[in-house]
Amino acid sequence: MTETETGRGTAAVTYWAEYGWLNGVVEPGVALEVADGVLAAVRTGVETPGRGDVPLRGLTVPGMANVHSHCFHRALRGTVQVGSGTFWTWREVMYQFAAHLNPDTYFALARAVYAEMALAGITAVGEFHYLHHGRDGARYDDPNAMGHALIAAAAEAGIRITLLDTCYLAAGFGKDPGKQQRRFSDGTAEAWAERAADLREDANTRIGAAIHSVRAVPAAGLGTVAEWAAERGAPLHVHLSEQTAENDACRKATGHTPTQLLAEHGVTGRRTTAVHATHLTNADIALLGGSGTGVCMCPTTERDLADGIGPAVALQRAGTTLSLGSDSHAVIDPFEEARAMELDERLRSRTRGHWTAGQLLRAATEHGHAALGRPGTGRLERGAPADFTTVALDSVRTAGPEPRLATEAVIFAATSADVRHTVVGGRRVVRDGSHSTIPDVPAALTAAIAAVRV
Repeated sequence: MTETETGRGTAAVTYWAEYGWLNGVVEPGVALEVADGVLAAVRTGVETPGRGDVPLRGLTVPGMANVHSHCFHRALRGTVQVGSGTFWTWREVMYQFAAHLNPDTYFALARAVYAEMALAGITAVGEFHYLHHGRDGARYDDPNAMGHALIAAAAEAGIRITLLDTCYLAAGFGKDPGKQQRRFSDGTAEAWAERAADLREDANTRIGAAIHSVRAVPAAGLGTVAEWAAERGAPLHVHLSEQTAENDACRKATGHTPTQLLAEHGVTGRRTTAVHATHLTNADIALLGGSGTGVCMCPTTERDLADGIGPAVALQRAGTTLSLGSDSHAVIDPFEEARAMELDERLRSRTRGHWTAGQLLRAATEHGHAALGRPGTGRLERGAPADFTTVALDSVRTAGPEPRLATEAVIFAATSADVRHTVVGGRRVVRDGSHSTIPDVPAALTAAIAAVRV
């Protein structure tokens, strides 16, 4: 079959992968037949591409899922690396950038950031979206103008989005939002639910819910958000115990740890993903694992902000499924996030081999897509969405290992610069390392960031 594009999907095309990662095994010569954006057949042992097939040289793996993103934080890269400080001083700089965003500048920035993600092999993003309103909290004529800007940006950049519309009501326990936070707030959890209910899904978009944190949503509102998500079968995400100060304030105000408070109000469970979960007690870990709550680790942000190393091994042993996100986008590189989870644990434990390369790749693919409400995505098998990426095996970073060790070479040595092709819904979004519709992504990033620079 030849590549025949119809609209934003692909009607019929066969991609020939030099090597394919199929259910944890590197297979040579894999034909990926696509029809209507879905893998119609996966054939192994195909030594050469057929006439009209699209060759993919390197290792083809399922598309990556970036489970936790704040796309506007990308504008802070470089700026917040100057000098010293803490998470809390970083947050003040973040607020300054947020103040310059409107639906137009948000769209331009998100479009460029999502294109950067596509270039890194990411085919779906979970956007933790709380920048809802205008400066000082003024409402746009379209109450979801900022969310709609993100949805449109993802579509133009060619990746899927799970818009995690975020409830953010307070500046801390018992504190009203400050001037810089008013645009995040809908006033009440009920008003948040009413606005978020107007968001619509499409073939490229899922709508989920998020609780910014236990300090930003009063206890009475936690259940409202959880019920909203449960009624829709939507994913529910929450920042959890990223900082020890959050834990201390929660105990003082409620007598519970943040994890205990979430469990008490019905937030934890199999559709829920806790982000960071860095500073947990043993009881917290047991609560999360026992309820099947997932955890998204964001290693490059957690180290950039000096947050700490989360107890990923203990969480997994307790029953938690792990996924990965780039959060503040200190870098956008899913391979770095995957290996960092293992390497950070090595530093803490002084032992090696907590996860295999294949397990880390599953965290970056299959488990991540499930956390974004896309079960069945993240595998190269018949019936799955035709979302995949090809990583070069002949770069200075990946050259050398024999083919059976290609997964290890990619996870522990490759970077986003080694991505050669990214396919979403059967359509090539990245071809030979270049974005197919945004030819100069660096220029798009430069212009979008300049427009919101403090």
